[in-house]
Amino acid sequence: MRSCELRSVLPCRDMQSGEGTKPTPQFETAEFQTEPGADSCSVCHQQIAGTYYRINSRMSCAACAERLKASVPKDSHAAFVRAVTYGAGAAVAGLALYALVGIATGLVIGYVSLAVGWMVGKAMMKGSGGLGGRRYQLTAILFTYAAVSIAAVPIGIGEYVKSKKAQTPQSSRRAQTTDDGQAGNAAANAEVPGEETQPAPPHRSIGSMLGYLALLGLASPFMDFWSDPFHGFIGFVILLVGLRIAWQLTRGHPPLVIDGPF
Repeated sequence: MRSCELRSVLPCRDMQSGEGTKPTPQFETAEFQTEPGADSCSVCHQQIAGTYYRINSRMSCAACAERLKASVPKDSHAAFVRAVTYGAGAAVAGLALYALVGIATGLVIGYVSLAVGWMVGKAMMKGSGGLGGRRYQLTAILFTYAAVSIAAVPIGIGEYVKSKKAQTPQSSRRAQTTDDGQAGNAAANAEVPGEETQPAPPHRSIGSMLGYLALLGLASPFMDFWSDPFHGFIGFVILLVGLRIAWQLTRGHPPLVIDGPF
Protein backbone atom coordinates (compact mmCIF):
# COMPACT_ATOMS: atom_id res chain seq x y z
CA MET A 1 0.00 0.00 0.00
CA ARG A 2 1.44 3.37 -1.03
CA SER A 3 0.43 6.58 0.67
CA CYS A 4 1.44 9.84 -1.02
CA GLU A 5 0.21 13.36 -0.80
CA LEU A 6 0.13 15.14 -4.12
CA ARG A 7 1.41 18.47 -2.81
CA SER A 8 4.06 17.10 -0.44
CA VAL A 9 7.71 17.91 -1.13
CA LEU A 10 8.75 14.73 0.63
CA PRO A 11 9.33 11.62 -1.47
CA CYS A 12 6.90 8.80 -1.44
CA ARG A 13 7.68 6.10 1.04
CA ASP A 14 6.91 2.47 0.61
CA MET A 15 4.95 1.66 3.74
CA GLN A 16 5.35 -2.06 3.32
CA SER A 17 9.06 -2.29 2.62
CA GLY A 18 10.10 0.70 4.75
CA GLU A 19 12.58 1.80 2.05
CA GLY A 20 12.67 5.42 0.92
CA THR A 21 13.85 6.98 -2.29
CA LYS A 22 16.84 9.34 -2.65
CA PRO A 23 17.43 11.75 0.25
CA THR A 24 15.66 15.05 -0.01
CA PRO A 25 17.87 18.05 -0.74
CA GLN A 26 17.66 20.91 1.73
CA PHE A 27 18.47 24.54 1.09
CA GLU A 28 18.67 26.08 4.57
CA THR A 29 22.36 25.19 5.29
CA ALA A 30 25.23 25.57 2.77
CA GLU A 31 27.39 22.49 2.37
CA PHE A 32 30.78 22.62 0.54
CA GLN A 33 32.68 19.72 -0.93
CA THR A 34 36.16 19.91 0.61
CA GLU A 35 39.19 18.47 -1.14
CA PRO A 36 41.23 16.11 0.99
CA GLY A 37 44.45 17.78 2.12
CA ALA A 38 43.44 21.24 0.84
CA ASP A 39 43.89 22.80 4.30
CA SER A 40 46.87 20.72 5.39
CA CYS A 41 50.52 21.70 5.70
CA SER A 42 52.63 20.75 2.68
CA VAL A 43 55.56 19.95 4.99
CA CYS A 44 54.14 18.03 7.97
CA HIS A 45 50.74 17.20 6.34
CA GLN A 46 48.85 18.23 9.48
CA GLN A 47 45.55 20.09 9.31
CA ILE A 48 45.92 23.88 9.46
CA ALA A 49 43.63 25.86 11.74
CA GLY A 50 43.95 29.62 11.88
CA THR A 51 47.21 31.25 10.78
CA TYR A 52 49.13 29.78 7.88
CA TYR A 53 52.06 30.64 5.60
CA ARG A 54 52.96 29.98 1.98
CA ILE A 55 56.37 28.46 1.21
CA ASN A 56 57.09 28.82 -2.51
CA SER A 57 53.30 29.21 -3.05
CA ARG A 58 52.51 26.05 -1.06
CA MET A 59 50.50 26.18 2.17
CA SER A 60 52.39 25.58 5.41
CA CYS A 61 51.66 25.82 9.09
CA ALA A 62 53.37 28.43 11.25
CA ALA A 63 55.62 25.91 13.03
CA CYS A 64 57.04 24.48 9.79
CA ALA A 65 57.53 27.95 8.32
CA GLU A 66 59.54 29.09 11.33
CA ARG A 67 61.57 25.88 11.33
CA LEU A 68 62.44 26.29 7.64
CA LYS A 69 63.43 29.91 8.18
CA ALA A 70 65.89 28.86 10.86
CA SER A 71 67.30 25.96 8.83
CA VAL A 72 68.17 27.93 5.70
CA PRO A 73 71.94 28.74 5.77
CA LYS A 74 72.82 32.39 5.45
CA ASP A 75 75.40 33.54 2.92
CA SER A 76 78.47 35.10 4.51
CA HIS A 77 82.00 36.23 3.71
CA ALA A 78 83.44 33.16 5.44
CA ALA A 79 81.33 30.82 3.29
CA PHE A 80 82.46 32.59 0.12
CA VAL A 81 86.12 32.42 1.16
CA ARG A 82 85.81 28.66 1.79
CA ALA A 83 84.16 28.22 -1.60
CA VAL A 84 86.95 30.16 -3.32
CA THR A 85 89.60 28.11 -1.51
CA TYR A 86 88.00 24.81 -2.48
CA GLY A 87 87.42 26.02 -6.03
CA ALA A 88 91.05 27.12 -6.44
CA GLY A 89 92.23 23.70 -5.29
CA ALA A 90 89.90 22.01 -7.76
CA ALA A 91 91.11 24.31 -10.55
CA VAL A 92 94.73 23.34 -9.88
CA ALA A 93 93.76 19.66 -9.87
CA GLY A 94 91.82 20.15 -13.09
CA LEU A 95 94.78 21.91 -14.71
CA ALA A 96 97.04 19.00 -13.75
CA LEU A 97 94.51 16.49 -15.11
CA TYR A 98 94.15 18.36 -18.41
CA ALA A 99 97.93 18.69 -18.80
CA LEU A 100 98.64 15.04 -17.93
CA VAL A 101 96.09 13.80 -20.47
CA GLY A 102 97.54 16.08 -23.13
CA ILE A 103 101.15 15.12 -22.42
CA ALA A 104 100.41 11.38 -22.17
CA THR A 105 98.32 11.17 -25.32
CA GLY A 106 99.96 13.92 -27.33
CA LEU A 107 96.48 15.25 -28.07
CA VAL A 108 94.53 18.16 -26.63
CA ILE A 109 91.27 16.47 -25.64
CA GLY A 110 88.75 19.24 -25.14
CA TYR A 111 86.23 17.01 -23.38
CA VAL A 112 88.44 17.13 -20.28
CA SER A 113 87.21 20.70 -19.79
CA LEU A 114 83.79 19.25 -18.92
CA ALA A 115 85.36 17.36 -16.04
CA VAL A 116 87.23 20.49 -14.94
CA GLY A 117 84.00 22.50 -14.81
CA TRP A 118 82.30 19.77 -12.80
CA MET A 119 85.22 19.56 -10.36
CA VAL A 120 85.29 23.32 -9.77
CA GLY A 121 81.52 23.59 -9.31
CA LYS A 122 81.27 20.67 -6.91
CA ALA A 123 84.26 21.84 -4.88
CA MET A 124 82.85 25.34 -4.45
CA MET A 125 79.47 24.00 -3.33
CA LYS A 126 81.26 21.73 -0.87
CA GLY A 127 83.14 24.69 0.57
CA SER A 128 80.08 26.95 0.84
CA GLY A 129 77.80 24.29 2.28
CA GLY A 130 75.42 24.43 -0.68
CA LEU A 131 75.24 28.22 -0.92
CA GLY A 132 75.41 29.72 -4.36
CA GLY A 133 74.68 32.85 -6.26
CA ARG A 134 76.01 35.18 -8.88
CA ARG A 135 79.43 35.76 -7.30
CA TYR A 136 79.93 32.01 -6.86
CA GLN A 137 79.01 31.43 -10.51
CA LEU A 138 81.38 34.10 -11.83
CA THR A 139 84.23 32.76 -9.71
CA ALA A 140 83.58 29.20 -10.93
CA ILE A 141 83.72 30.38 -14.55
CA LEU A 142 87.03 32.18 -13.98
CA PHE A 143 88.58 29.15 -12.28
CA THR A 144 87.41 26.77 -15.01
CA TYR A 145 88.63 28.97 -17.84
CA ALA A 146 91.99 29.57 -16.18
CA ALA A 147 92.55 25.86 -15.49
CA VAL A 148 91.70 24.77 -19.04
CA SER A 149 93.54 27.55 -20.86
CA ILE A 150 96.72 27.61 -18.77
CA ALA A 151 96.99 23.82 -19.16
CA ALA A 152 98.21 24.59 -22.68
CA VAL A 153 101.50 25.85 -21.17
CA PRO A 154 102.70 22.55 -19.62
CA ILE A 155 101.36 20.69 -22.67
CA GLY A 156 103.45 22.92 -24.95
CA ILE A 157 106.51 22.51 -22.73
CA GLY A 158 106.06 18.73 -22.79
CA GLU A 159 105.86 18.71 -26.58
CA TYR A 160 108.99 20.86 -26.80
CA VAL A 161 110.92 18.51 -24.51
CA LYS A 162 109.84 15.50 -26.58
CA SER A 163 110.97 17.17 -29.79
CA LYS A 164 114.35 18.08 -28.27
CA LYS A 165 114.88 14.50 -27.13
CA ALA A 166 114.10 13.27 -30.62
CA GLN A 167 116.64 15.70 -32.11
CA THR A 168 119.42 14.88 -29.63
CA PRO A 169 120.81 11.76 -31.43
CA GLN A 170 120.96 13.59 -34.76
CA SER A 171 122.59 16.66 -33.27
CA SER A 172 125.23 14.55 -31.49
CA ARG A 173 126.26 12.89 -34.76
CA ARG A 174 126.48 16.22 -36.51
CA ALA A 175 128.58 17.61 -33.67
CA GLN A 176 131.24 14.94 -34.17
CA THR A 177 131.70 15.83 -37.86
CA THR A 178 131.96 19.57 -37.21
CA ASP A 179 134.32 19.58 -34.22
CA ASP A 180 137.41 20.34 -36.33
CA GLY A 181 135.68 23.12 -38.26
CA GLN A 182 134.37 24.70 -35.06
CA ALA A 183 137.84 24.71 -33.55
CA GLY A 184 139.16 26.71 -36.51
CA ASN A 185 136.21 29.09 -36.45
CA ALA A 186 136.67 29.69 -32.73
CA ALA A 187 140.20 30.96 -33.33
CA ALA A 188 139.03 33.18 -36.17
CA ASN A 189 136.15 34.59 -34.16
CA ALA A 190 138.29 35.40 -31.14
CA GLU A 191 137.67 38.85 -29.72
CA VAL A 192 139.96 41.49 -31.16
CA PRO A 193 141.24 44.06 -28.63
CA GLY A 194 139.51 47.40 -29.02
CA GLU A 195 136.57 45.98 -30.97
CA GLU A 196 133.09 46.49 -29.51
CA THR A 197 131.13 43.41 -28.50
CA GLN A 198 127.39 42.87 -28.84
CA PRO A 199 125.44 43.53 -25.62
CA ALA A 200 124.00 40.46 -23.93
CA PRO A 201 120.23 40.07 -24.08
CA PRO A 202 118.42 41.29 -20.97
CA HIS A 203 117.94 38.65 -18.31
CA ARG A 204 114.30 37.93 -17.38
CA SER A 205 113.32 36.97 -13.87
CA ILE A 206 111.43 33.79 -13.13
CA GLY A 207 108.37 35.80 -12.13
CA SER A 208 108.24 37.67 -15.43
CA MET A 209 108.68 34.43 -17.39
CA LEU A 210 105.85 32.77 -15.48
CA GLY A 211 103.62 35.78 -16.03
CA TYR A 212 104.38 35.75 -19.74
CA LEU A 213 103.57 32.02 -19.98
CA ALA A 214 100.34 32.54 -18.02
CA LEU A 215 99.24 35.26 -20.45
CA LEU A 216 100.00 32.98 -23.39
CA GLY A 217 97.98 30.23 -21.73
CA LEU A 218 94.97 32.48 -21.10
CA ALA A 219 95.01 33.53 -24.76
CA SER A 220 95.52 29.97 -26.07
CA PRO A 221 91.79 29.20 -26.72
CA PHE A 222 91.65 32.19 -29.08
CA MET A 223 95.09 31.59 -30.60
CA ASP A 224 93.95 28.12 -31.69
CA PHE A 225 91.64 29.79 -34.22
CA TRP A 226 94.65 31.04 -36.17
CA SER A 227 96.59 27.77 -36.08
CA ASP A 228 93.66 25.41 -36.74
CA PRO A 229 90.27 27.16 -37.14
CA PHE A 230 88.19 23.99 -37.36
CA HIS A 231 89.56 22.21 -34.28
CA GLY A 232 89.96 25.53 -32.50
CA PHE A 233 86.25 26.23 -32.90
CA ILE A 234 85.29 22.76 -31.65
CA GLY A 235 87.56 23.10 -28.62
CA PHE A 236 86.14 26.52 -27.82
CA VAL A 237 82.56 25.22 -27.96
CA ILE A 238 83.45 22.35 -25.61
CA LEU A 239 85.09 24.86 -23.27
CA LEU A 240 81.85 26.88 -23.23
CA VAL A 241 79.96 23.74 -22.23
CA GLY A 242 82.41 23.18 -19.37
CA LEU A 243 81.89 26.77 -18.24
CA ARG A 244 78.13 26.25 -18.33
CA ILE A 245 78.46 23.17 -16.11
CA ALA A 246 80.39 25.19 -13.53
CA TRP A 247 77.79 28.00 -13.78
CA GLN A 248 74.84 25.68 -13.19
CA LEU A 249 76.43 23.81 -10.29
CA THR A 250 77.17 27.01 -8.38
CA ARG A 251 73.59 28.31 -8.51
CA GLY A 252 73.05 26.78 -5.09
CA HIS A 253 69.78 25.61 -3.63
CA PRO A 254 66.58 27.14 -5.04
CA PRO A 255 65.51 30.25 -3.11
CA LEU A 256 63.05 29.74 -0.28
CA VAL A 257 60.22 32.30 -0.53
CA ILE A 258 58.07 32.43 2.63
CA ASP A 259 54.96 34.63 2.53
CA GLY A 260 52.63 35.31 5.41
CA PRO A 261 51.19 35.04 7.89
CA PHE A 262 47.68 34.81 6.44
